[in-house]
Amino acid sequence: MTSVSCHDAGSEPSPARRLVAVLHLDIVGYTRLIALDDLHTLMRMRRIRAEIVTVEATRNGGVLHQSAGDSLLITFDSIAGAVACSLNIQRRVGEAEAGEPEERRITFRAGIDVGDVIADGSDIHGNGVNVAVRLQSACPVGQVCISRAVHDHLHGQLGVPVQPLGRLPLKNIAEPVEAFVLWVDAHLLPAMPIGNPDARPVTSTPSIATLPFRVLSLNVEDRLLVDGLVEEINHSLAGLKELFVISRGSTLRYDPDHADLAEVARELGVGYILHGSVRRAPQGLRIRTELADASDLRVIRSDHYDGEGASLFELQERIALQVAATIVPDVREREMRRAMRKPPSSLTAYDLVLQAVDALFRITYKPFLRARALLQQAIALDPDYAPAYSYAAYACIFQVGEGWSVDPEADARAAAELAAQAIERDPHDAIALAICGHVHAFLLHRFDEAVHALDRAIEAGPNCPLAWTMSSATCGYLGQGRLAVERAERGLQLSPLDVRVFWPQAILAQAHYVDGDYAQAIEWARRALGNCPTAIFNLRTLAVSLVARGAVREAREIAAHLLEIRPDFRLTTYAAHCPFRGEHLTRWIERLREAGLPD
Repeated sequence: MTSVSCHDAGSEPSPARRLVAVLHLDIVGYTRLIALDDLHTLMRMRRIRAEIVTVEATRNGGVLHQSAGDSLLITFDSIAGAVACSLNIQRRVGEAEAGEPEERRITFRAGIDVGDVIADGSDIHGNGVNVAVRLQSACPVGQVCISRAVHDHLHGQLGVPVQPLGRLPLKNIAEPVEAFVLWVDAHLLPAMPIGNPDARPVTSTPSIATLPFRVLSLNVEDRLLVDGLVEEINHSLAGLKELFVISRGSTLRYDPDHADLAEVARELGVGYILHGSVRRAPQGLRIRTELADASDLRVIRSDHYDGEGASLFELQERIALQVAATIVPDVREREMRRAMRKPPSSLTAYDLVLQAVDALFRITYKPFLRARALLQQAIALDPDYAPAYSYAAYACIFQVGEGWSVDPEADARAAAELAAQAIERDPHDAIALAICGHVHAFLLHRFDEAVHALDRAIEAGPNCPLAWTMSSATCGYLGQGRLAVERAERGLQLSPLDVRVFWPQAILAQAHYVDGDYAQAIEWARRALGNCPTAIFNLRTLAVSLVARGAVREAREIAAHLLEIRPDFRLTTYAAHCPFRGEHLTRWIERLREAGLPD
């Protein structure tokens, strides 16, 4: 392929392998734009390439290697040059296309990575190219998605709002890639503290994040106990109405030995950080905690605790009580104790549940089977442990929703029974109440019972992300679009960097669809797709939103991807169990059919 370059890429021999920054640009909805007006679209594309892309690449030291079709590949010796070029291109293209009708505008997604590439004539290959291409696919329209390597090189010099996306599982890339969005247009930045380094939660209550504890001189069993201890501390704090608590999943990405507390506070938008260490001492485990004020990193409380494994749950209660008392002096001890989660009587059962949840959210069939077996073991080992029943009910939801059930009615009845048993064992557990509500809405279509359980979940755990997210789903099924959006945003706000963030992102997409904001529905569904390409429920939302927006060809591509995952998907079978009602159900099924899904 002949390269079109700002400096003729094929005129001089290049080293066989060299380190470069790679920028990949892709036109959004290229096929649709050509179908709408091929001549006018091609003329504008040529003008954008000549007057914007080539000019900005030359100005920033770039070499253009690909310019055919709907994509552009540019390499730079400077990471700063790649970022500056991408931001300028996105700004100038936005300005140039502002006069076009919205559905006909040319827009780009951009991805940047840094890595070794191998020259092949005027073309290049390498992992840096592959990652840049995949980052582009996960990027919001009109913005720039960069890898951790690019982010760290220019940290503090980016000049635009930055949104952390966490570790993204990218197609055909062996390991998840930590990514960030550079928001060229700050007005489009979500109105929640997701990744804006200078943001703070939209709340007047104190906010806190609990980091993973450092483990010193511990064996494998002790490390598992420490993970459980930190999890239970965070759950206990999340039950306090006086605190805004960041989810545990959003803090797992931080290395406790090297975390920069100031950066953590900026990325998570919190006012306080709880961190600590655990070591093995002659008398058992010694736990040290520090509570830091994020504004100046001053340690405002430091505590030591000693105890054996059997007393870890008592220790977590004491630690949580003291932390809460430090942040909210007026909180009453009785209210704090009521908020504490019940610990399992068996550490083994707890560990099984943690493993099951991890497997469940992989959204593929084999890990799902493992998750279900683990939950059955947990129930057998500790019949009084409520979360084992809750997540077993959750597994039934996934089984029906992802199309793995051979008897949806039986699985719905089993889910209802498991959810009821969880609440019987812990009537004030927000997660149990939320899952119970979702069972009633999604599987049984008993919406009055669902709303009652979900309202109780929010009351019991006002900082429980799952309660708000599942409440949003039910509001969506009932056609309450605006309320669904508000509740989904709250759930995502409480869990900005959760490793399972695709779930609240997909529910927010559904909420925007019900509310009639199809552009936002597509935006959030694409984000969820980038984090979990196999979630069938999100692919359905993306397909119907694209159809509603008039992007039928793109919708058919999504439908084809869905059928690759679930070749036996049929609308007739799905419609019988779809939780939407009335006209919303009719339009939902019609749009799925228009996207190309078979009856």
